[in-house]
Amino acid sequence: MSADVVAMWDVSLSDGIFRIEFEHGTATGRRVIYINGKEVFRRDWMFRLVGKETFPVGSAGTKATINIEAITGFAYEYTLKIDGKSFQTFMANRSKTSKTWLLKLDGADCRIVLEKDTMNVWCNGQQMETTGDFGDDSTETHFAVGDHECFITASSSNKKRSGIIHSLLIDGTRVPEVME
Repeated sequence: MSADVVAMWDVSLSDGIFRIEFEHGTATGRRVIYINGKEVFRRDWMFRLVGKETFPVGSAGTKATINIEAITGFAYEYTLKIDGKSFQTFMANRSKTSKTWLLKLDGADCRIVLEKDTMNVWCNGQQMETTGDFGDDSTETHFAVGDHECFITASSSNKKRSGIIHSLLIDGTRVPEVME
């Protein structure tokens, strides 16, 4: 990590967790953005030390904006917006609109994400081919990871505050949900 990296955020999206690092040279105005260690944006010799930089994140090109504001003298504040929302609001909403499961499958780490609004399923950054099965009191979204049969059930909790409960089963075994 460079000495000029002044801010860092870990952004959880359906296709992965992205580490965004922002480098700001306060003497030169240089601005460099790295995503997962790879440089994706650079501006050298900026006369304005404050402002905004917008860039895409992830395979869907989610819009991210870093805002640079002067607090006092040579002190700066750096804030990140994702899809027009503050980082904190975006991450809080994300936990409401998606479910994530982390597990080991055939000895490898596996991250499965359900987007509740679209019912799209992602595994380790790849959108999965799914089929839906609709029953009387639940739906099942079926997909395969390697040789493993997987499905996510969506059923009513019968409680207004809890809403719909989503569960992941792999080869018939329930996988506990995790919070990212």
